[in-house]
Amino acid sequence: MRALALSLVLLFAACLQPAPSAQAQQARAGERADFVLIDKSDRRLWLYQGGKVIRAYTGLQFGDQPIGHKRFQGDERTPEGRYRISYGNPQSSYYLSLHIDYPNAADRAYAKARGRSPGGLIFIHGQPNGLAFDERIPGDWTDGCIAMSNAEIEELWSLVPDGTPIEIRP
Repeated sequence: MRALALSLVLLFAACLQPAPSAQAQQARAGERADFVLIDKSDRRLWLYQGGKVIRAYTGLQFGDQPIGHKRFQGDERTPEGRYRISYGNPQSSYYLSLHIDYPNAADRAYAKARGRSPGGLIFIHGQPNGLAFDERIPGDWTDGCIAMSNAEIEELWSLVPDGTPIEIRP
């Protein structure tokens, strides 16, 4: 009787889970990024696995000041350099987000030497919550983050594990 009750509880719990998207199902088939490359000037992002491109995205959106490396809190620039994806945030103010571990030691030292804060909370994220799923804010609008469509961040979310290295080029 206990086995039957446990089976029913597990079945019920499984039914409460949302169905995985096609992208998430595909990621389970063995695709996992081990490197992320962003080119700010081309507004492109590539996912690599074992040295091969497994996905490419265009039309990235940045802060209101997209040219140049982020130096200080409030400069509305996106960092440039090598970092890591430290965690995914499903409770974001945007449709899913992946945290980039900016600032690194060099970023902190540069800002400190000038009596400023380097800022932080830099993410790759979707569009603001409250918009229709396929709606997109035009132009550059973030405070230094990297924005993409909700469908794109959903796929990225399913393919990029915590700890993945990321390089952001000018």
